[in-house]
Amino acid sequence: MFFIIKRKKVILFFILCILICLIVYFIFNLVNKKTLLVSAFEEENFQDKISNLMNGNEKIAYLTFDDGPTSKSTPKILEILSEENVKATFFVIGKHVKQNPELVKQAYNDGHYIANHGYSHNNNKLYSSGDSFINEIKSTDLEIGKAIGIDNYSSHIFRFPNGYMANAFKSQKQQYAKLLNDIDYAYIDWNCLNKDSEKKYTNSELLNNLKNSCKNKGTLVILMHDTSDVNETDLVLKDSIDYLKEEGYIFNNFYDF
Repeated sequence: MFFIIKRKKVILFFILCILICLIVYFIFNLVNKKTLLVSAFEEENFQDKISNLMNGNEKIAYLTFDDGPTSKSTPKILEILSEENVKATFFVIGKHVKQNPELVKQAYNDGHYIANHGYSHNNNKLYSSGDSFINEIKSTDLEIGKAIGIDNYSSHIFRFPNGYMANAFKSQKQQYAKLLNDIDYAYIDWNCLNKDSEKKYTNSELLNNLKNSCKNKGTLVILMHDTSDVNETDLVLKDSIDYLKEEGYIFNNFYDF
């Protein structure tokens, strides 16, 4: 009997050691990725490097979700991403982070990258002045930091509402984009989308939009939304991931950049 009890203690101790090692490995891996990202922003011409990402020939897919977090859509998307073991990037709006901090924390803890999409998504406010532009970015980072428990958080990556490539407020975007470098930021658009924010589509149409948009391309930065304002992207997300996997794509987020 004594031998059996002792053996059980040894087995439990062994299991405990394995669990501790796994936890330490996970924390080290996550911290290491974040450290590498910060180091990347110390490189010269980082904006050029991130802009050229979409010209890559490697079959890498960066899933990005704009305009959240929202209680209606984000939890469903996080669940699907977890089931599919896919890490994505969320370009969050500051005022929505303030409303749903627990969703940002969940996304962050799940290993997704939390990037910056401005505080208000109001172009008239965002581009009213250079100070307003920078304040929207910093206010959003502040809310993200509160949500995930990190002081002085900086996501380093910004997406202009409606995209830098859009004609609206083009001169302001060209002017204020130069300010991003002063705060160790770069911006990125996309080269693939399912058009889920443009008008109402069926799920099969959303998937076909994605297929047509990524045709004959290597590295993809894919625009989707976690809002359900126009379409419910979560309903077609698994099929979209399955298609990309079948086409030979692997999934990264900006920790892997």
